[in-house]
Amino acid sequence: MADISELKTQRETGSDFMPKFDDKGLLSAVVIDEATKEVRMLAFMDQQAIDKTIETGVAHFHSRSRGKLWMKGESSGNILKVNSILVDCDQDALVLMCEAAGPTCHTGATSCFYRKLDGGKLHALDT
Repeated sequence: MADISELKTQRETGSDFMPKFDDKGLLSAVVIDEATKEVRMLAFMDQQAIDKTIETGVAHFHSRSRGKLWMKGESSGNILKVNSILVDCDQDALVLMCEAAGPTCHTGATSCFYRKLDGGKLHALDT
């Protein structure tokens, strides 16, 4: 069995996908609009969400509030078609490069990141 140092090296430099989940079995996933490079959302994925995303080509996540798998857009129709998945150096975060079928945010905004912090206050971004 490989020791911790060997696993770290494999994870950081190898070609095997070895997701490093937190103590709740999750990792962070940032969704980027492939065409505009706009950050659309941040969500969490467990192994089931990763597997379903790879299987279908549509973004699936783990809902922390509901404690279950959900497909982005399952009720709104605003699905995210995943074109590629980028994996960070220690495999505890992913970037999903996507084509969005519509707004990503549950508020109806294109992106969940529609405000900036300035002077201790939130201000709407110019769109």
